[in-house]
Amino acid sequence: MTRQLTKWLLEPSLVLAVFALTCFGVAMIYSAGVVHIPNDVTQNAWIRQGTWFVLAVTAFIVVVRVPVRWIEWVALPSYTLSILLLVSTLVVGTGVGTAAGVKSWIQIGSFSFQPSEVAKIATILFLARFLSQRKDPLNSIQDLLLPTLLVGLPLVLVMLQPDLGTAMAFGGILFAMFFWAGTPMILLLLIASPVLGLMLSYDTIMWSGYMVVLVGFLYLFRYRLLLFESIGVVLANLAAGTVAQPLWNRLAIYQQNRILVFLDPEVDPRGAGYQLIQSKVAVGSGGVMGQGFTLGSQKRYDFLPEQHTDFIFSVVGEELGFIGTALGILAFCFILGRLVHLATRTPDPFAGLVVLGIFGAWLAHIFVNIGMTVGVVPITGIPLPFVSYGGTFLLMCWISLAIAVRVAHEG
Repeated sequence: MTRQLTKWLLEPSLVLAVFALTCFGVAMIYSAGVVHIPNDVTQNAWIRQGTWFVLAVTAFIVVVRVPVRWIEWVALPSYTLSILLLVSTLVVGTGVGTAAGVKSWIQIGSFSFQPSEVAKIATILFLARFLSQRKDPLNSIQDLLLPTLLVGLPLVLVMLQPDLGTAMAFGGILFAMFFWAGTPMILLLLIASPVLGLMLSYDTIMWSGYMVVLVGFLYLFRYRLLLFESIGVVLANLAAGTVAQPLWNRLAIYQQNRILVFLDPEVDPRGAGYQLIQSKVAVGSGGVMGQGFTLGSQKRYDFLPEQHTDFIFSVVGEELGFIGTALGILAFCFILGRLVHLATRTPDPFAGLVVLGIFGAWLAHIFVNIGMTVGVVPITGIPLPFVSYGGTFLLMCWISLAIAVRVAHEG
């Protein structure tokens, strides 16, 4: 057991970096609660986050001792359970705090948790097991269909909650693991093309030009694709353009407004654009050195909504300035880089795929969360790993870290 426990010490830099980043997150959550008119939600959030931190480290110590073959064996049962939990949220799910309108939590007495966070890990394990057992490489769109469906099922269930931010993480998982499995880049681009077609369908001229380019692209690579695959790609893009308007109409008003204010925050400066405008003001007012820990004016006057959760990076920018945000981004780059290093070092296909799946999920969270605070991507409810307030998310991130370290070293 001592030998097993010391395995995670082979990655002390990664574990210590995550530990330090989590401590930093607790400190910033504390700062987010220092406002002129205190409230119980933000003022005591750092205490609750600290409690979850202790629980997360304990879970890490336990999970890091679990043999890899046990982790691989539990992939199918955990995936099945996570699907059942996601279906349950659509029936008995509740909202919590600022996300009261989203059915993402299951409440059991005074305890609540997010099944989508469990589903991310379960999906990574199950997809890694599926791909690692294949004898042939993924060289055709037909080969990608079943694994895409395996990820698409929980993704759709999460979108139905509706939780578009977390759904993006499943997309990051899928493409990171496809890439690591040796899928040609051309196939990845074609699989992602309907998403681009959906985004461009708001303008008829742009969408028509895109379809012409797509057909030309398929013609140039006709010798690498089967005819039915090329036809399938075109039909998928046509379908994306066709369902764009009905899909838009099915979005909640606040979701439509978030997309509109992404294009122009001044469209609704006192409503949907308020978050983005205040976030930009907070980040910009930090300057180079920041206004000082706990001293951010936008935060103190509570102008910045959800400052302890989705917009915690805005607090970092306001109080610690460019230097603080740059160091934070460098810390994330270091953690992601170490995950890639772990994946390249292990000879076990299952281990490498698991590590890259975790990499994909974290990268999606980091890019979307930081991007939405400065207006690079539309605002979605997605937390920043190890920094944002959220007990289930923090716990699952630490369990993911334990799995990554374990499978990489034993594999």
